[in-house]
Amino acid sequence: MSPLKITARDAATGPVLEIFGELDYSTAGELRALIPTITLQPGQLLVLDLGGMEFCDSSGLSVLIAAHNHALAAQAGIALAAVPAPTLRTLRIVGLDQIFPIHPDSDSATRP
Repeated sequence: MSPLKITARDAATGPVLEIFGELDYSTAGELRALIPTITLQPGQLLVLDLGGMEFCDSSGLSVLIAAHNHALAAQAGIALAAVPAPTLRTLRIVGLDQIFPIHPDSDSATRP
């Protein structure tokens, strides 16, 4: 089991959260608590870089949806970057690939 680690940085388009480790029932609360503290301005883009994420269960998916709702409430956008293949497969199965723009990496997601 890899502990969850979240780092934040600013890009020209808005905040980027880099997720490392496992996003599951035991760790999802940490990201869920962080999301509402992210200040977003209308028109900004929140990017969740999942390149370091090793595992994501339904609790993790729920937090991604919460991040999506937070961005919408702020009239901002949201995108996922570097989504690991197993998580991408799950996103496609449940249809979340239809609400999240998905980019190969955070650099391409944050290009103005």
